[in-house]
Amino acid sequence: MTLPIQRLRDALSHVYTIDRELGRGGMATVYLAQDTRHERLVALKVLHPDLAATLGPERFLREIKLAARLNHPHILPLHDSGDADGFLYYVMPYVEGESLRERLDRDHQIPIEEAVHHGRSIASALDYAHRQGVVHRDIKPENVMLYEGEAMVMDFGIAKAVSSAGSDTLTQTGMMVGTPAYVSPEQAAGETELDGRSDEYSLGCVIYEMLTGERAFSGPTAQAVMAKRFTETARPLRSLRSGVPESVEHAVAKAMSTDVNARYKTTAQFAQALASGSMATPTDTQTLPQQSISSAKSVAVLPFANMSADPENEYFTDGIADEIISALTKIQSLRVTSRTSSFSFKGKNEDIGEIGKKLKVSTVLEGSVKKMGNRLRITAQLVNVADGSNLWTEKYDREVEDIFAIQDDISQAIVKALRVILTEGEKKQIEKARTENVQAYDYYLRGRQYTHQLRRKSLEYARQMFNKAIEIDRDYARAYAGVADACSMLYTYFDAREFNLRQADIASQKALELEPELAEAHVARGLAVSLSKRFDEAEKEFETAMRLDPKLFEAPYRYGRALQSAGRFQEAVKMFERASALRPDDYQAPGFLAQALGSMGLVEERDAGLRRALKLMEDRLELNPDDARAANLAAAFLARLGDLSKAVEYADRSLAIDPEDPMLLYNVACTYVALNRYDDAMNCLERAVDKGFGHKEWIDHDPDLDPLRENLRFQALSQAM
Repeated sequence: MTLPIQRLRDALSHVYTIDRELGRGGMATVYLAQDTRHERLVALKVLHPDLAATLGPERFLREIKLAARLNHPHILPLHDSGDADGFLYYVMPYVEGESLRERLDRDHQIPIEEAVHHGRSIASALDYAHRQGVVHRDIKPENVMLYEGEAMVMDFGIAKAVSSAGSDTLTQTGMMVGTPAYVSPEQAAGETELDGRSDEYSLGCVIYEMLTGERAFSGPTAQAVMAKRFTETARPLRSLRSGVPESVEHAVAKAMSTDVNARYKTTAQFAQALASGSMATPTDTQTLPQQSISSAKSVAVLPFANMSADPENEYFTDGIADEIISALTKIQSLRVTSRTSSFSFKGKNEDIGEIGKKLKVSTVLEGSVKKMGNRLRITAQLVNVADGSNLWTEKYDREVEDIFAIQDDISQAIVKALRVILTEGEKKQIEKARTENVQAYDYYLRGRQYTHQLRRKSLEYARQMFNKAIEIDRDYARAYAGVADACSMLYTYFDAREFNLRQADIASQKALELEPELAEAHVARGLAVSLSKRFDEAEKEFETAMRLDPKLFEAPYRYGRALQSAGRFQEAVKMFERASALRPDDYQAPGFLAQALGSMGLVEERDAGLRRALKLMEDRLELNPDDARAANLAAAFLARLGDLSKAVEYADRSLAIDPEDPMLLYNVACTYVALNRYDDAMNCLERAVDKGFGHKEWIDHDPDLDPLRENLRFQALSQAM
């Protein structure tokens, strides 16, 4: 269908200059265009005139507006949309890649590991969209772009807009919503109220084709293809490609079930099932990438070396790396290793290539800081893990007051070196002002350093540092959020006095008043009010935080903890799944997920979750043998799984690392209870309270301690608290 190109150019000339046509689909024609306001190349999609006329601008813009809110690393963002002289259009970044359809047309089959990786990426994007209330309705290879090794889903909202126009629109335009080879049975049957499981079915069909080179169902007409999904079962994957792991075959078959209730409840669960079997069997090793480093855009920011004469400047050098991690984490299309994993290499003289392999990243940022009075010398370099080459390097000789500009320069340099596409929101997040006062920022960094240690004295020091920052800068929202978090954690783990709860409430409220768009402030507020059991208010705060910053791990993690406390275990599972997807190396969210599954009576699923969490803990201990908390939780999980001797080994290991930590002592007590070592459990509990554990509610209500409740020592301990 040919568009009147000159009229189109004239209608859009105030914003876009059209270069050339890139392609056509059933609903739109795609043009390469120049966004004159932002001086960037874009893909301009214009709906075909017949469809635009029957659909109408109001319905189209309403649905596309919902899609424009989606912000995820595997969703191609929507820059703009509108109605210009009757032309309905929407605008996306122009990416120099190929569609999954083009890749399949060229190669037919895709290596198993790569196909599973793309499938999991698409599933992650869909799961995020479904949680925002958006169902794609037209998942197919044509709607997936492959950009520098990563899958990106596009055209959210278009199929919904068309379907909402009703059958008349479809009849007049000669189209159906969805593509016959990929639509779900319920969509083929004409149902309009679809949920995420419809997209899951379509994704199953796409993965099937990536693995086999064949469509699951084919026929001479669209009607014949759709009829087959009701009368036939797709051939088993392994009958077409023997190297496909059996668990992947099972996962895809479950996703493609004709019965919608037999599929996975969420595409996040589908992604997890794919991951559990993504290692290829030996018969297919020739097809696999041989490198263990992620080909995606990924970076680990190592702690900067402190080259200053004063060793106490460690907090400052760590803070610089921490702030860069925080800025880069805002970018959806960039995978950034967590602080916990990156900082495992602090003080270790290990080869960059080995670090990259262990952290599964393609690039590593390292640097050093020398502070001399009011002068700073900072060096930084971004290293390509594969060959050790420098992608970017720079040296800064500046005043301390320039620290914010230096951090922004480094973040922007990494973005440029990795050719990452930034949305307008991401640009604002990276450039977001912190504070005008360097001295206040200095105290803030000290507070952050203490917060990471999660000990009673450290949290008390953190609160003091954040308050000093506030004394200098009364409008420092992040410092107020820091106070709130320190008080909340003190209340949760060590000192359950009303004072801490009240301070967390006041400080979090002040942080929001100062900076309503600060996601960290909403998390701090959500945590504070959840501890007061104001769960409805907490829910709103956590939801807002996830909308403002979809990659902020703490938002779904803290939300999941709050939901678990409220007894809403099924919702908690979803939040822990989301947190785990954001930070795959974290072992705590999977552990709490397993506990939530156990609370729902799903014993088999709980034990599988415990084993997954244990694997992450073991990985963590391999990186950092001194992680007492990882050893501590591993002991508790091993006890629940019945591996008693190993549980004792890990419990003793955690206490050998940090025998004074009251939280560790409390957890070891719970482990000893599971092992029926009640005297040892009481010894640990009494030591925990003596060292500062002050949460009486845990002592009185933790089911792990139920076997001790008739013990006279236990009763005396509880009464004394």
